[in-house]
Amino acid sequence: MSDKIPLLIDTDPGVDDALALLMAFNDARHDVVGLTIAAGNVGLEHTVRNALKLCEIANADVPVFAGTPVPLLHASPDAGYVHGLDGFGDIGYPPPARKAEAEHAALAILRLSHQYAGRLLLVALGPLTNIALALKLDPTLPQRVARFVVMGGAVTGHGNITPAAEFNIYFDPEAAHIVFEAFERFELADWEATIAHGLHHDKVVDWLKADSARARFYAGISEKTRLWSIDRRGDYWYAADALAMAFALEPQGALELLDRPLAVELQGSHARGATVVDWRREGGRPDKASLLMRYDQARFEALIQAALAAG
Repeated sequence: MSDKIPLLIDTDPGVDDALALLMAFNDARHDVVGLTIAAGNVGLEHTVRNALKLCEIANADVPVFAGTPVPLLHASPDAGYVHGLDGFGDIGYPPPARKAEAEHAALAILRLSHQYAGRLLLVALGPLTNIALALKLDPTLPQRVARFVVMGGAVTGHGNITPAAEFNIYFDPEAAHIVFEAFERFELADWEATIAHGLHHDKVVDWLKADSARARFYAGISEKTRLWSIDRRGDYWYAADALAMAFALEPQGALELLDRPLAVELQGSHARGATVVDWRREGGRPDKASLLMRYDQARFEALIQAALAAG
């Protein structure tokens, strides 16, 4: 048995997901055992294709499993206006050479949880639809997951898709509710932590000058979203999935974590998809969520730079 930590990533690539995946591929202490693909940033056809292409560019022999193409109950808008209509900046890259596996993502999650029971690091970078479906098929899934890290939420209600909600949770709040209720413990890197750990655009441009296939490809697919960010958000670019992946790969970089109860709002006309944190523990519910408040910025940036310059 390998000493490496088995890492299963549920993702919806997506420019920011792509950066997180490059970080995971570049980490010698972890073995990426699969990518389970959700719809989210763009439709499932594009997110699967993007995952396959990124594996090809990174020379990563990782199986890719297509998941569900829609949220559990209600349709949600994608983020093509940020990531490009294809999720990868509309650069027209050549199609990937290989195809996704025949196995559904939810079934792959369950199978790999048995194969790596007690050791598996599960990281969710997109809407939680695939994991919710896996839980409906087998509610014992959390017992086999060693760590579960989620990019999602806005812990004080400062959202990025609605005034109160973050995109991943808003896209499928019913799935998020199912998942957060099922796991006795999960670690959350939310949108507000992302804002606190911005990446200066000039620094990112320097990283993308690295003489590597990864940097050249990433420079192309990220150009549209980086220009959108400059126009809308100023001097800093925010890579939510990359921060979550840094936390997953190197948890010792966390400088402040807070444990609190957390619930997902499903009904509110103004707050559907909001992650409601019981900061004063007034409801008597357990502290399931370990909230990332501060992470070592230098460590975070070093992980990104190394991933872009690799191979």
